[in-house]
Amino acid sequence: MVQWLIRGMVFLGSLLMVYNIYSFVRFARYVKKLDSWNANDRILYVPIILLVCFLLGYLAVGLFGKPDMIMAGILFGGSVFVFVIYKLLNGITQRIVEREHLEAELMAAEESNQAKSRFMATMSHEMRTPLNAVIGLNELALKDDSLTPQTRDRLEKVEISAHHLLDMINDVLDMNHIESGEMVLKAEAFSPADLLNLVNVLARMMCEEKGVVYRHEVVGELEGACIGDSLRLRQVLLSILSNASKYTPEGGSVRFVAEQLPREGDRCVLRFTVSDTGVGIDEAFMPKLFDSFAQEDANAINRSTGSGIGLAITKRLVEMMDGDIAVASRKGEGSTFTVTVRLGAVDVAEASEATGEALEDRSLAGKHMLIVEDVDLNADLLADLLELEDVTSERAENGRVAVDAFSQAPPGHFDAILMDLRMPVMDGLEATRAIRALPREDAKAVPIVALTANAFEEDVRQSLDAGMNAHLAKPVDTDQLYDTLRALVA
Repeated sequence: MVQWLIRGMVFLGSLLMVYNIYSFVRFARYVKKLDSWNANDRILYVPIILLVCFLLGYLAVGLFGKPDMIMAGILFGGSVFVFVIYKLLNGITQRIVEREHLEAELMAAEESNQAKSRFMATMSHEMRTPLNAVIGLNELALKDDSLTPQTRDRLEKVEISAHHLLDMINDVLDMNHIESGEMVLKAEAFSPADLLNLVNVLARMMCEEKGVVYRHEVVGELEGACIGDSLRLRQVLLSILSNASKYTPEGGSVRFVAEQLPREGDRCVLRFTVSDTGVGIDEAFMPKLFDSFAQEDANAINRSTGSGIGLAITKRLVEMMDGDIAVASRKGEGSTFTVTVRLGAVDVAEASEATGEALEDRSLAGKHMLIVEDVDLNADLLADLLELEDVTSERAENGRVAVDAFSQAPPGHFDAILMDLRMPVMDGLEATRAIRALPREDAKAVPIVALTANAFEEDVRQSLDAGMNAHLAKPVDTDQLYDTLRALVA
């Protein structure tokens, strides 16, 4: 019986060693196919040779020797040990390969994201450049008092369509910024009361165009000033108010309520409620309401429902403000959106500074500016807009010409420079650095405003880092352009 057990252990050990040799040969071939394999390194063949020698020894002992229990145990245990080592080595290799694959996929995803961002930046510039001309020239045309009512009506419809297209471009860019993690909210002091005044003016105009009654209310007293991104908060409120007016039939109503909640530590908490008597939202669609590109059929009111990402962006922005958004709606009766945001609080002294002074009283008349723009149509448009404020201008078609024009002009000749970013020969950033480096006092002091179709946050940072005083995105917002120049020049 003992001899049978000994023979069995030797036989099984030999079979297991044959399997081990086969496994190590497959393992060596697998590793050799990997990109990290070094063809000059033959170390993986060493264990295969050793295992073959062990197998020959097993066969010699089994066929010609008389092994005892100790020898049989050693032979069988050795085969089991080699089998366990192979399994561990194979498992470790698989994990390393999987990790390398994950790292390669992550790198590919990052490269794809960078390519997407570059594409979006290029498309933003290419779309905004002609749109700038459309909106600007249309605005100039509307200032003509000799227009017939029919022509004025058509131009106003062009203006509405152009701004609708601009809003869709901005929505796509905002979603790209949010998804790539590039969007950063500003932390600046602003007056909530001033913000609400502007929102109310714009919301009332939207409602009046639809024949919808607009009501607004402020509960309690608002903070003198808060710290946050007033532009993004305004975007959130106008997005919801725009939807409310869009999906409310003529004769309906939209109600906007702003409320100051008790402070949470050092944060001021604001709550905004928008209620309408519109078409409402179907209960089955509610879970998808804030999904990107989700749209509910609303043909009863308006076939043009936008890009379908406005509410998705709104929700993301509210969450970035440490807030939340809730909605209650009943189909055919209307909807109520409630937005709560938590902003930084400032003391009374800082609040008084945040309100600032009115810019409308500052005049730009008599100022002389340099327009740096490679597109003739855009340069002519800017010159016409400046002329409306009695501002004269000169034009440089690229950054190199601008640097030469400034350096050859007497000190103080230019009151400001409007600088495009993307231009041949020398771009706007390089031109700004060159002007700032000139050995004359006005080179450091002259206001330089980036006026470009590059509208990403990264573009803004690059403009400011290059020495510019402000960054305005095309299409040109005329009021914003005038206010910026008044603040810097007048």
